[in-house]
Amino acid sequence: MILVTGGTGLVGSHLLVRLTEQNNHIRAIYRTLESIEKTKKIFSYENTTSFDLFSKIEWVQADITDVPSMIPVFEGITKVYHCAALISFDPKDYIEMRKVNIHGTAIVVNLSIDAKVDKLCFVSSIASIGDDPKKEFANEENEWIQNDNNGYAITKYGAEMEVWRASQEGLDVVIANPGVILGGGFWDTGTGQLFSQVYKGFRYYAEGVTGFVGVHDVALCLVKLMEGSSKNDRFVLVSENKSYKEVLFSIADAFKINRPNKKIRKWHTSVFWRWERIVSWLTSRKPKMTKETSKTLNSKTYYSSEKISKELGVKFERIDIVIKKEVDNFLR
Repeated sequence: MILVTGGTGLVGSHLLVRLTEQNNHIRAIYRTLESIEKTKKIFSYENTTSFDLFSKIEWVQADITDVPSMIPVFEGITKVYHCAALISFDPKDYIEMRKVNIHGTAIVVNLSIDAKVDKLCFVSSIASIGDDPKKEFANEENEWIQNDNNGYAITKYGAEMEVWRASQEGLDVVIANPGVILGGGFWDTGTGQLFSQVYKGFRYYAEGVTGFVGVHDVALCLVKLMEGSSKNDRFVLVSENKSYKEVLFSIADAFKINRPNKKIRKWHTSVFWRWERIVSWLTSRKPKMTKETSKTLNSKTYYSSEKISKELGVKFERIDIVIKKEVDNFLR
């Protein structure tokens, strides 16, 4: 039986669609019933026999940071896809991210070792790939340098260290480092907000560059990595390196609406994140921008996924095609 953590998130829900299409026996964990409904909606996007596929999943209520709730989850499990994570660029969430991303991963790998599972696939991020200014493209061989990294990157790197520890204790592991993942269904959170905000007439764009990838390609790669012979290795998953400007323009074009037309300059974000920090402190609401997101919007890092393309023959879908499909889902 296959276990999927984070099955109610963007990557996990699309992974569940692919796994159920292959008639696998699957167990997925959840925290609230409302979160399961979001995953069910993803199934309705992706397959005409969505109800039949969704009903194949055995749902178990558990929390990856709580050992007693996780112990029964591993009964009869042979493979684990660990997709669960907390994503935030708010410094106030750093302690909670350490708890979920590092401590939670330690619990998952420890229970995997105890259950003698065949293989564990961990979904990390390009955030944990070091940015070497001497290289044109960042890849799996980059050296990690913690200085000036945000809390999310630090905790994902810490989670990877737990996975590598498990490999030293005899567990076969593989790590995926996807870029910024574009996918549908979660329109009010994460990258889904790019679609909903542009649809509402968002007018601003930035020219920072990073690696983007479609969620369907991520799910496909995870399955290939798990079913293939690769072990104790990591792979960058990036379709194309794009500026945020290009991505936002492509989304607007797919909606057939006006493109964002106001460029956000570095000094704009520098002022804005400081203002948001003051407002957040006074009102206790989440800041709309942090120092970390300001840096991301203005930095330019290029990534290479040549390794997985060569070893597994993966051909990533172009980002403009990914965007067109997700805009269609959004409009439906």
